[in-house]
Amino acid sequence: MAQHQLDSELSHLQDAVSMALDCAKKLGTTAAETAISKQQGFSVGTRNKEVETVEFNKDGALGITVYRDGCKGSSSTSDLSPEAIKQAVKAADDIAKLTSQDPCHGLADANLMATEFKELDLYHPQELDAAQLTQLAIDAETAMLDFDKRMKASDGASANAHTGIKVYGNSHGFIHGRRSSRYSLSCVGIGEDEQGGMQRDYDYTVARKFDELWTPETVGRKAAEKTVNRLGARKIATAKMPVLLTPEISTGLIGHLVGAISGSSLYRKSTFLLDAINTQIFPEWFSINEQPHLVGGLASANYDSEGVATTERNIIEAGQLMTYLLTSYSARKLNLPNTGHAGGIYNWTVSDSGQTFDDLVKQMGTGLIVTEVMGQGVNPVTGDYSRGAGGFYVENGEIIHPVEEVTIAGNLKDMFANIQAVAKDRDLRSSIRTGGILLDDLQVAGN
Repeated sequence: MAQHQLDSELSHLQDAVSMALDCAKKLGTTAAETAISKQQGFSVGTRNKEVETVEFNKDGALGITVYRDGCKGSSSTSDLSPEAIKQAVKAADDIAKLTSQDPCHGLADANLMATEFKELDLYHPQELDAAQLTQLAIDAETAMLDFDKRMKASDGASANAHTGIKVYGNSHGFIHGRRSSRYSLSCVGIGEDEQGGMQRDYDYTVARKFDELWTPETVGRKAAEKTVNRLGARKIATAKMPVLLTPEISTGLIGHLVGAISGSSLYRKSTFLLDAINTQIFPEWFSINEQPHLVGGLASANYDSEGVATTERNIIEAGQLMTYLLTSYSARKLNLPNTGHAGGIYNWTVSDSGQTFDDLVKQMGTGLIVTEVMGQGVNPVTGDYSRGAGGFYVENGEIIHPVEEVTIAGNLKDMFANIQAVAKDRDLRSSIRTGGILLDDLQVAGN
């Protein structure tokens, strides 16, 4: 399907959603909601400058959920013919008749539905074929392998271009669609030192607009530089020391906050931040602002996956937790207001303390820069944190040598409270926009 045809399909999908809702109403359901998505695009993978995979996808499905007096049933169909939609709605209704009643089931309240739809500039179709994407991936690999003679092989490059449409509607009368585009390029390198030691690292770029991607030469060079810098890595002695997380790893640290304050974790009492609203979690200078209407943002949206209007808000203000992240179901379970977070978070921006990442390396004195974490050693109930790690050992503010096969350990409550600084040079490639985070003494287990 050509990109201009994707533009004209929006009304067709809205008609399909409307049809499903009408079918649900005729069956006498209490309420119903329908979501449909269509996505198309190319994904190309190369390895050592040879094509490995080429995938073209054009897929989509309509999902229907119906409610009958607190009972819920769901079904889906990829066939959008009237008869198939009718059968899917009936299947969902049949399931609802068999399920247990839960008074927390149902649509989000009607007064929360989005009524204003700002232009967020998320859709930038670009005509690209498999040959063009293949060339991007190969160019990235070429730049990576040519960077240094110690770069021995590519562990793969990937170029992706996708556009899509999502439409959501419910029996409140809300029906709206949105279009989006996403492009990415990544490259993974393998390096070898004179002693035969090998290391692997990568880099990537992602954007709504194809023209805003880094050049393949930049992606390849960055991947190679990171790989070469890790050659000669070794363990360090076990000790407590400051730890500086790179922006990519800092994103993961803040991601643990997302999980801890999400409604499902709260009503299941499976979080270390239970009853933490309006309590001090971070230092007083620390804040997190959510910006769902950021123009061109990778995680921008006028409404969540239940049609609830998104709102700019402070998640953390002066170090205190200001809100949980609640859907209609979790809000009812907790008897709290719906915050419009069905489907995720929206462009969190972490405050900074004014320094660059290089400034924080010097400020740290002696410690560990963490560029990689491994394993799943995080307990969401207690906050206990233990991850395998790699990075660089620092003395007197200078990088001494790369580090591998160590473990960093602490507790997320203490780690959050003891953040010493956040760099102002943020990584903007995800829904969490943060610079590197400097933590006070963590346990580092090595030799």
